[in-house]
Amino acid sequence: MKIAAGELVEPLIRVALALALLSGSVSEIEAQPSKQIFLLGQEIYQVNCSVCHGVEGDGNGPAASMFRIRPRDFRTGIYKFRSTPSGSLPTNDDLLGTVVQGLRWTGMIGRADLTDSAGKAAVEYLKGFSSRFANERPAKPVDVPPAPVKTAQLLAQGRKLYSELGCAACHGESGRGDGPSAQGLKDDWGWPSWPSDLTWRPLKRGSDLGGTFLTLVTGLSGTSMPSYADSLDSQQAWALVYYMESMVPPNQRLSLDRTLGEEHQGWMALRMGGMMGHGMMGSGMMRRMPSR
Repeated sequence: MKIAAGELVEPLIRVALALALLSGSVSEIEAQPSKQIFLLGQEIYQVNCSVCHGVEGDGNGPAASMFRIRPRDFRTGIYKFRSTPSGSLPTNDDLLGTVVQGLRWTGMIGRADLTDSAGKAAVEYLKGFSSRFANERPAKPVDVPPAPVKTAQLLAQGRKLYSELGCAACHGESGRGDGPSAQGLKDDWGWPSWPSDLTWRPLKRGSDLGGTFLTLVTGLSGTSMPSYADSLDSQQAWALVYYMESMVPPNQRLSLDRTLGEEHQGWMALRMGGMMGHGMMGSGMMRRMPSR
């Protein structure tokens, strides 16, 4: 069995951990010493994640060039999709949610096949790429209040806010991501960044309205999408969410089971990672992979 990063680990311990992982036994894994959890997370990361995100977590793995939307560089501790305020670290649940659900239209495919312990071990390992997690605590997650009843007045308010906040500059008047400022945008890592086409569902975060609410009030750190927490109260944020939903034609509300955007390349990259590693992919992973 491959010994990663020069660690001399008793092979039988590694095998026992892997069997516990694949059997979904949370208690057996969580009872192990933290170093063993780290090594388990390392093994999961190297086989499943490093092909895109790199062995060093720099977002420059062997498959990174396959993607228009580049894999995240974990070293800075900056994450787009969080439940926490702008500038804050994500919570463990935020990171685990991204691992399990993925980011639609991108190469970050959801790994719902991994056990809870496998996902948590991977999260603990990837946090180690950034010193922020050792030195800071995530802020309290933003509360998503219950959605109000959708009314014509709320939709009209949302349309007005879309104009007043300058959303059309990037996302376009019709929400297609073709606004006058859309060209030439770059993220904090210097990579091209494109405003989302708001006329399709799911968005990267999915189709849940609460997720869209969070994007508006937390922003997408590292990108040109700011937080509107200081500009909108909860009713205004919901009004804007409803207006954005009204931009979506029925034929562009797609099934969650469809492979979208760069997700196909993401599955290809995962196959590459499995072939380069020792096959520690989630239970039933190969069965779940799309064949095209």
